[in-house]
Amino acid sequence: MPVRRRALLLALALDTLGEPPAYFHPVIYMGNYLRWAQTHWCGKTAKQQFTQGAAGWALGAGLAAGAGWTASGLPWWVQGALLKPLLARKALFDAVAEVAGALEQGDVPEARRLLAWHLVSRDTSQLTAAEVAGAAIESLAENLSDSVVAPLLAYRAGGLPLAAAYRLTNTADAMWGYRTPELEDAGKAAAKADDLFNLAPARLTALCTLMVSGSQSWRVWVRDRRNPASPNAGHPMSAFAGALGVRLDKRGVYVLNAAGAAPGPEHLAPALALARRTLVLAVLVLLLPFPGRLSRRPHA
Repeated sequence: MPVRRRALLLALALDTLGEPPAYFHPVIYMGNYLRWAQTHWCGKTAKQQFTQGAAGWALGAGLAAGAGWTASGLPWWVQGALLKPLLARKALFDAVAEVAGALEQGDVPEARRLLAWHLVSRDTSQLTAAEVAGAAIESLAENLSDSVVAPLLAYRAGGLPLAAAYRLTNTADAMWGYRTPELEDAGKAAAKADDLFNLAPARLTALCTLMVSGSQSWRVWVRDRRNPASPNAGHPMSAFAGALGVRLDKRGVYVLNAAGAAPGPEHLAPALALARRTLVLAVLVLLLPFPGRLSRRPHA
């Protein structure tokens, strides 16, 4: 089996052990760099802020890709170990399970706290139990794409350099992609780059979800995938909404599968099972030989 496919499987196996220590975690260093870059912004106009944010993102992505390039010639098992911190399957699934546990115990305030701590950046203080469950499903679907399928696809397509550049970009979008006076313009370049990076993973995740679920999920996906403003998030979220038969409603922003049942704690275990099936199929797709020149390289 070629290097990248073996490394990909090893990374997934290592992920079952959880996250590495902070001092060894590349995403921690990416976050430190992004905070450092933000402290050096001094632009007054929208154009200056955009330029500084774009430069900060480009430098960070270049450094991340360069670090990945230096490790590209290492044995497959080293590459697998280095790829593992760039994805977060276990952390995502564990976070959703924690929210489910709090909801099952009727502790909505704790479920809100866990949702805000692990999964979403929005204000959760006024969310109902159904909205908490729905937000957990949305986050599971979106982050299955962003935090698991996307880095694996980036690695298969471009090795550690592309996977590291993707993770830096996704982290930059998570930290800078807000509509605040400070970040509105400065975070645009990272947000647009993240959108481009996730075009293929979001659709692959959605299609794999559709393939492992029933025809209802296809109807909901076709109808609702463009309801969210994001060019990507609506694809896996609408597929999950249809597959689970639930209504996902971000209050005042969008509705997916409007005729579905109100989500509750009883839907979170099936959502996790759906995510596992989706990931298995996505990994099988990623293990296929890549077309064109990539497939002819010995390490592909």
